[in-house]
Amino acid sequence: MSKNAPLSEAERFLFRTMHTQRHTELIRAEALRLGFAFVGFARAERLDEAARRLEAWLRQGAHGSMAYMENHFDLRIDPTRLVPGAKTVICLAFNYHNPDKQTDPEAPKISQYAYGEDYHHVVKGRLKALLAFIQDNIGAVNGRCFADSAPVLEREWAQRSGAGWNGRHTLTIHPRRGSWFFLAEIICDLPLAYDDPIRDHCGICRRCIDACPTEAISPEGYFLDASKCISYLTIELREEIPVDFRGKLDNWMFGCDVCQDVCPWNRFAQRHAEPAFEPHPGLLAMTRRDWLELTEDVFGAVFRKSAVKRVKFAGLQRNLRFLKKPL
Repeated sequence: MSKNAPLSEAERFLFRTMHTQRHTELIRAEALRLGFAFVGFARAERLDEAARRLEAWLRQGAHGSMAYMENHFDLRIDPTRLVPGAKTVICLAFNYHNPDKQTDPEAPKISQYAYGEDYHHVVKGRLKALLAFIQDNIGAVNGRCFADSAPVLEREWAQRSGAGWNGRHTLTIHPRRGSWFFLAEIICDLPLAYDDPIRDHCGICRRCIDACPTEAISPEGYFLDASKCISYLTIELREEIPVDFRGKLDNWMFGCDVCQDVCPWNRFAQRHAEPAFEPHPGLLAMTRRDWLELTEDVFGAVFRKSAVKRVKFAGLQRNLRFLKKPL
């Protein structure tokens, strides 16, 4: 056969498949090098079933005062509206697990994810580096980076990409790494080799449901009433915390880790290796009295780059007042 003879359809298919597989493995290797715990690839397509679940969740008012969850509905369920011509959602996870605890058992508690610098900035920087790598090494790829910063159904894409299944507490669980990680995505117009979803492994376990201090997780799981969730009450809610929750916050002043603390899959969790996520010196040693006597200057110094700044000093003071007991 002449060297210039046109390729057959089968040869063209094989050629495309080889390139797609090579690109996929190239991206996977670079993502791991950049510090992501794992990466999966899903076909970019409209999420019709997820759209129905989201509509039902919104109708029940489970989003509380987070009115932004009602906005941009079409963008949330269709990645091609965020990136025209999108072919792939690259789903990534970044480990933040830190088993170190606050030394004073009476101190108001802070969620692990807020120990160090704000993850939005840390993870977004790695995403941009990965997208630049793709464009430099593969070609003119159009893509956008998302780290909890746009209307993207992150846990749906995580499940579709094989990064984990969404447990009864509604968080994504990886069978070898647990659930202590941030999710992030690159939506792009590059076709890649897609991963298979992971089936649900929660079985008959109900530990997260039984342990939730405010009964925010439905009796059978897989549905979270965010308006009852301690993370919502201490972070998202801008008004005063309803008195109905007095004595039910389990001493959490920012976020809540209860459902992850009790999840048996987190026995596989490993400590993160990201310097930016290390707590501010002295943070975990602050006593209950230190927190109750917190000044705005100390707040600014300790949480200068932290996600805790979302609630501002006044918001954290509100939470501390709600938890306050006589010294």
